[in-house]
Amino acid sequence: MIKTKKGFLLRRLGKEYMVVPVGEASKDFNGMIRLNETGAFYWQELEKGITKNELVRNMLERFEGLDEETACRDLKEFLAIVEVALEFDDDIQHD
Repeated sequence: MIKTKKGFLLRRLGKEYMVVPVGEASKDFNGMIRLNETGAFYWQELEKGITKNELVRNMLERFEGLDEETACRDLKEFLAIVEVALEFDDDIQHD
């Protein structure tokens, strides 16, 4: 399971989204993560706690014309970008 760390909040600013650290999280990460609408969708799913497979399935349902290979590749790239704000269960790899 993957989920967002406590203290990282998604905020919408116009057409863009930002993940910002608050409280204790701001001591470890001083900055923000900019997301587009697709990234915000991923983030909202991660806030609930979700497996990679569940997230890929949700992506395929949400984005018409998206194939599984592309979804997996896009998810891997996204997770690498926001990794600082995520918690991973010990039983999964996050390469």
